[in-house]
Amino acid sequence: MSNHPDAVMLFAAGFGTRMGSLTADRPKPLIEVAGRPLLDHALDLAKDVPRAVVNAHYKAEQIEAHLDGRNVILSLESPEVLDTGGGLRAALPLLDRPVVYTMNTDAVWAGPNPLDLLAQVWDADRMDALLLCLPPAQAIGHAGSGDFILAPDGRLSRGPGVIYSGVQILRTDTLEDMPEGAFSLGLVWDKLANSGRLFGCTYPGTWCDVGHPAGITLAEEMLGRADV
Repeated sequence: MSNHPDAVMLFAAGFGTRMGSLTADRPKPLIEVAGRPLLDHALDLAKDVPRAVVNAHYKAEQIEAHLDGRNVILSLESPEVLDTGGGLRAALPLLDRPVVYTMNTDAVWAGPNPLDLLAQVWDADRMDALLLCLPPAQAIGHAGSGDFILAPDGRLSRGPGVIYSGVQILRTDTLEDMPEGAFSLGLVWDKLANSGRLFGCTYPGTWCDVGHPAGITLAEEMLGRADV
């Protein structure tokens, strides 16, 4: 299987409730950081991936209008939002690939392209999923002690340690026995961790969580430092 997945799923369907009043009139992926919508920051990172799919639910018409005229496929979730796992599974016919990138759209990066970094580490013989993670000191605007323990051989297990960045490579057949409707990709990761097929690698740059209002300023400050 190729070391370079050529399809990416960008998650843009959530309600953005942590953003408070900022998402009263627009979806979170269209909130601007450094003068550009979060969704465009993510699409820039995926610009060399031949097939891009963006899902939408909350204020989906705004996402659809924003993407009009671009080489991006829209996956509309209706009547219910499907969470990350259900949203990815609903988009599989549009992605049409056995291995894909998935990417959250509520973060900003300073450093190498995260998708390129994952492609360099991906090993389909050993891995069913490869998650890009960060040490807490490199995760700006993110509270908590981490999501996973990263073993010396690269395998992941649940526990405090590194923080999941929201970007991964995943074999799509891992979704086959998941529950119908909405579900989190966390269920897939737990299954893969138990079978020893869940891996991680660390990002060498910095990353900012823009899932809350304070993250906007923090992300702009991070980008400003990177430009110096």
